[in-house]
Amino acid sequence: MNAMNILPLQVIALATVLTVALALWVVRGDGVRAKLRAGVLAADRLLLGLAAILASAALAIAVMAGLWQVVARFATETPSIWSEALVRTALIWMAYLGVGVALRVGALVSIDVAHRYAPPALRRALEASALACCLSLMGIIFWFGWTMTERVRFQEMAGLEVSISWGYAAIPVGAAFAMLGALANFLDRRAEELENAA
Repeated sequence: MNAMNILPLQVIALATVLTVALALWVVRGDGVRAKLRAGVLAADRLLLGLAAILASAALAIAVMAGLWQVVARFATETPSIWSEALVRTALIWMAYLGVGVALRVGALVSIDVAHRYAPPALRRALEASALACCLSLMGIIFWFGWTMTERVRFQEMAGLEVSISWGYAAIPVGAAFAMLGALANFLDRRAEELENAA
């Protein structure tokens, strides 16, 4: 592995450790810590609300383009050249934007038995470990998604005649939303329905 690939991983690891340490410091406290926590949660409400709306819009676009594709192919017998690429791109954006929303509400698959029956100190350690894993993974996805988006910016998406980087941009954008969702979930856990599940 060359230095070009090691440096981003080192930066991601350092940023993860610092973010988890800051989150542990902020999660319980008053004064500056409470204001910082409130600021993160306000950004969460605004940005992840926007992500949910955009993910829903992407799904609606995919459905409409898919419907048009079926109508054009079977009703008019003139297949559309752009609808398949638009469906694929819209579904990619929907999925990556939805990850942040899912992380925020704690709806991703997790190992809850250990969390449910652990004492409070171990529970907080498990939550901090999960946050570190999420931030590390999303940091890696962000970095390599960004470099891939830059690399393909001169290629054109077949059928849509736009840069294929518009499709690849979903990767770093979704990863950024997911990092915010994971951090907000750590600071303000809202998975009561998951906690009460049998």
